[in-house]
Amino acid sequence: MKRAISQSSVDPKGVLIAASIMALWFINLYFLVTYPVSWTDPLIYLGILVQMHLYTGLFITAHDAMHGLVSANKKLNTAIGWLAALLFSYNFYGKLYPKHHEHHRFVATDKDPDYHHSDGFFTWYLSFIRQYLSIWQILLMAITFNVLKLFLPVENLIIFWMLPAVLATFQLFYFGTYLPHKGESDNKHHSTTQPKNHLWAFLSCYFFGYHYEHHDSPGTPWWRLWKVKENQSVNINS
Repeated sequence: MKRAISQSSVDPKGVLIAASIMALWFINLYFLVTYPVSWTDPLIYLGILVQMHLYTGLFITAHDAMHGLVSANKKLNTAIGWLAALLFSYNFYGKLYPKHHEHHRFVATDKDPDYHHSDGFFTWYLSFIRQYLSIWQILLMAITFNVLKLFLPVENLIIFWMLPAVLATFQLFYFGTYLPHKGESDNKHHSTTQPKNHLWAFLSCYFFGYHYEHHDSPGTPWWRLWKVKENQSVNINS
């Protein structure tokens, strides 16, 4: 069952953090879409990785909005969730919201839209993507691409706008779904967790490798999950 989040408990920094991720995504993309592409330039590869990470941040921002954690103002919280989702290749917040809460309610069962009975990576990934990808996303991306290519280099659009979005789906799936839920987990959340390493946990998937902790405390925003990890480690070791 979904835990209710009281408005007074939502940290006001949530809006600033969400706005920062979206602003950094736009600024980095604005810089990259006109950057000269040379495959001998290491900044090309760094740019792809940074933009991939920021795409993942867009989804994590939308995710936190689904839990009511971005803003105590429900309309603003929902608006930020919608915007963050749309920026990530026209994902629709209204479609993501019920499916994500089904994941929490029916985790690792046949009713969990994120789960697949097979531990096969690509089989599970394709099942995961089919749950969320729609023909409207493909059409909107195609229209946007054909408009943008009138003004921007096609190579840059593919390398820095499209490719990082695809890579981010693998990042989100691998660290946020596949690793935490593959195999058998007998705990109440049917989830595993990364070993404590806060730098790697942030770089890999905004602390969502601490996945048991997220399921155990869904009212905690992504940028505080490391504290939940610290507290659980203390409790385990005490």
